Amino acid sequence: MAKKKKFTFVDLFAGCGGLSLGLEQAGFTPLFVNELSPDAMGTYLLNRDDHYPWLRKKYNKNDIKDLTVKPGTLEGLKSDFKTDFLINDIDLVAGGPPCQGYSGIGHRRSYAVDKAQLPSNHLYQHYARVINVLRPKIFLFENVRGLLNAKWTDSKGESGEIWRDVLATLKNIPGYTVNWQLVYAKDYGVPQNRPRVLAVGIRNDLGIKEVTGRVANGFLPETTGGYPSIPELLSDLVDPDYTPGGETTKYPSPAKNHWQKQLRLDPETGKVRGKNTQLTEHVYSNHSQKIIDKFSHMLANDGVIPDSMKTKKFAQRVLPETWDERGPTITATSLPDDYVHYCQPRSPTVREWARIQMFPDWYEFAGKRTTGGIRRAGNPQAGIFDREVPKYTQIGNAVPVKLAHEIGKHFIKMIS
Repeated sequence: MAKKKKFTFVDLFAGCGGLSLGLEQAGFTPLFVNELSPDAMGTYLLNRDDHYPWLRKKYNKNDIKDLTVKPGTLEGLKSDFKTDFLINDIDLVAGGPPCQGYSGIGHRRSYAVDKAQLPSNHLYQHYARVINVLRPKIFLFENVRGLLNAKWTDSKGESGEIWRDVLATLKNIPGYTVNWQLVYAKDYGVPQNRPRVLAVGIRNDLGIKEVTGRVANGFLPETTGGYPSIPELLSDLVDPDYTPGGETTKYPSPAKNHWQKQLRLDPETGKVRGKNTQLTEHVYSNHSQKIIDKFSHMLANDGVIPDSMKTKKFAQRVLPETWDERGPTITATSLPDDYVHYCQPRSPTVREWARIQMFPDWYEFAGKRTTGGIRRAGNPQAGIFDREVPKYTQIGNAVPVKLAHEIGKHFIKMIS
């Protein structure tokens, strides 16, 4: 097994690994991963087999209940950490329990059921159980803004009752001080608005609970700003010879700025990938001529959809070339056709979607490119809670890598 690393963490409800990757970039080493979706877990492990082989071999679980329900399982995991990694103290447990029932998009695209009926909405209790046994120095809870106003039942519930229950559960974990705040990814260099609820617990015996600061009383990093525009992020991927349903397999141009150089950096060679080197996940949707015409009209008319082409679908938006005084106003979702490319009449590719979440280009994604209907949403009324999680959805559900990186650096400063 691995030798002891300085900073270690456990990633729960890890998704495709956006939060984990940012923490890794900051200096953390993942010891264990939990993720229910085979697709998202496949992505997570695929990108870590070379540097963290123990994750696939031993240290992973799909269902968190396999850790928390059977007596002694968590205690056994803690003992294995000591034996295999020579550590008594885990630095961090991080994770965001699934949020489909809390988010506006997830709720409106699912069948009408009370949130109390969705088993995923009670997983925060299992998250707390892991923390209570592993006793990390810090824990990080992440979720969508909709959690703050969510009700257990639509008819009789009270706005905010779910968050009050979640926060009370976190604060009742013995021996921790907890602070939380609603943060915006754009304040940390991410080209998205993307509000997120972040709660941080710091173990009291560390003597750092008196940290002060403007964000969550110092438990979260100060804002950095500095987000790129969409062209600064994506212009090197623009292929003038693309075809609907086709694929661009090599970079059509060299990197044009520091953002693109950073995202094109090859971790094995330490060099920026040049023009005509391999590019993955740049596959184009096979739009019909009618859709291409609609998108072309939108590009030529500041995003306005002609009346003859309006549908009941959620309003599509053109990715803007520049941000106004508000900064980024977009949020990457699970559906690529919510947005139109900033200069071509098409939806963004998986690679472009990943860049908006600040995933580097070497990061690979497992599973289907996209899917729909019951396969993606499930049917809670019929007891069907399983969902396919295609690549776009994995990316849309992820924590932006740059946000996670800033959080990770802040945590390391606190516990160093």
